[in-house]
Amino acid sequence: MGKRKIIVTENAIQNIAEISWFIEGKGLLITAEKYIQNLFRQIEKLSNDTIIHSLCRDKSRKLLGQKCINYRKKYTIVFLETDFEIIVLEIVPSKMLK
Repeated sequence: MGKRKIIVTENAIQNIAEISWFIEGKGLLITAEKYIQNLFRQIEKLSNDTIIHSLCRDKSRKLLGQKCINYRKKYTIVFLETDFEIIVLEIVPSKMLK
């Protein structure tokens, strides 16, 4: 079992910051920190090269070859997968993909 390199784009970092600000805006500072830490752990799990992820169900993302996984049923992590790296493109609310 090997590990692939993970690249998180600037757009994905901005999405993560917006999620954090939203949670912090409700006065839940510790919860926001834990939520983001768990999100990064989930992203790290993508580096496992024995797992091949499925394409997004969203037609436009599917045509581009992007892959999606759900994170806690509220957000979707959109990424590109190669043999050597994972490129995280964005984290979007799951409601926006349906």
